[in-house]
Amino acid sequence: MRMVSLLIIISYLFSYAFACASQTSADIELIQPYLRQRIEKYKKGVGIVVGIVDSRGSRIVGYGKPAQLSERNVDADTIFEIGSVTKVFTTTLLAMMVTSGEVKLEDPISKYLPRTVSVPSRDGREITLLDLATHTSGLPRLPTNLSPESYEDPYADYTVEQMYAFLSNYSPKSIGTKYEYSNYGMGLLGHILALKAGKSYEQLISERICKPLKMHSTAINLSAQLQTRLAVGHAADLRPVANWHIPTLAGAGALRSTVSDLLKFLSANLGLTKTRMLPALEMTHRPRYSGVGMQVGLGWHIFNNHGTEILWHNGTTGGYSSFVGIDKKKRRGVVVLSNAVHSVDDIGLHLLEEKYPLYKERVAVQVDPKLLDAYVDIYKIGSDSYTVFRLLNRLFFRSGKDSNRAESEFFIRGSNTSFSFVKDSTFAGMLIHRGDGTGILAKKFGEAVLTERVAIVLEPEICDAYGCQHCSYKK
Repeated sequence: MRMVSLLIIISYLFSYAFACASQTSADIELIQPYLRQRIEKYKKGVGIVVGIVDSRGSRIVGYGKPAQLSERNVDADTIFEIGSVTKVFTTTLLAMMVTSGEVKLEDPISKYLPRTVSVPSRDGREITLLDLATHTSGLPRLPTNLSPESYEDPYADYTVEQMYAFLSNYSPKSIGTKYEYSNYGMGLLGHILALKAGKSYEQLISERICKPLKMHSTAINLSAQLQTRLAVGHAADLRPVANWHIPTLAGAGALRSTVSDLLKFLSANLGLTKTRMLPALEMTHRPRYSGVGMQVGLGWHIFNNHGTEILWHNGTTGGYSSFVGIDKKKRRGVVVLSNAVHSVDDIGLHLLEEKYPLYKERVAVQVDPKLLDAYVDIYKIGSDSYTVFRLLNRLFFRSGKDSNRAESEFFIRGSNTSFSFVKDSTFAGMLIHRGDGTGILAKKFGEAVLTERVAIVLEPEICDAYGCQHCSYKK
């Protein structure tokens, strides 16, 4: 894999040190001008802060602003929504309650929910706390009864009663055997732990994790003082957007934090900071499920590529993106926070293992439409399938994102994912080149039968919520 070469311009370098950092890290020096390029040239952010912690201490750099017209720069203490990075706090809380004897991983969730809630089962097996923590509960990514009044704040009015109603009427296809990422399931886990402790989710996180680690800027409901340090979130086109509020499914993504605080959390996970919660933290690291391309611990996702094991999680809300990751062998942790929705995973992974490539803007070229027809088909990886179809001179994947690069190689706009189509005497299919530097092979399944689809008119706020790039609706 390649490493993006970066020109070091000394006048652009600055760092914010909040721990012993007498020796400047070369990787921090290299990444700072890349942040400038990413924001000013690629237009993939407004403000980005990056932090590294290892045996030498902590180093933090940032570039950009907390808001488009702000006179301030983002720094170690700028507060961001961290979205699904909240999930590793939820599973840490679970592990702490396991080590204290309050709950067991194998406990069925029915044990902690009101008797009025009908908890689903499958083949005689009930959903357990472990299933929720590893995304193997069979519960979907989102509940079907999530119907927000405003798509700019989609979780704000989702109630506990709605959460219970969905659970009581849902029939999972499997329990404990298949990975299916679930915001609903992790939110339910946070709710259950709060019920067990007799406190709110935010109180539990504050008392059991944040206060012992001196994470004074991590919260859900910000004080007036903390609110002054909250960066403004931005959509894909970098327009300002509203903050999200997640009262019921808080354990899935409600926390707000800083790079400074999150480095303290990673330092504790690495054993660099001595804490009584280390046994619980290490419990979350243990692989519990192995799937295609990764393993899953309690909340943490685990990559084993390029000879390096990385435990990581990312997060995205309406106007922010986040990444936390650790390499336990090197005893190194990385945090990346941005106040725009564009993914920062590549930065975090690259700083943990340089063979993971950094994002680089790619330019689309025109291709003969007749050539594209040869790639229209259904491609399968195990039980998953990808449908490729053509509209005019573009290829589309079932996700609706278009790509166009060369005669047999394509990329999804705004991401590091690319596709190449291959055919020889023994194989015909599609290679999916993922942003983490790895790939996966999808075999050509058969001629795709695509029915004519009819366009419908969507309400403007729906288009805005999903960042549609190809809708007929225009402001």
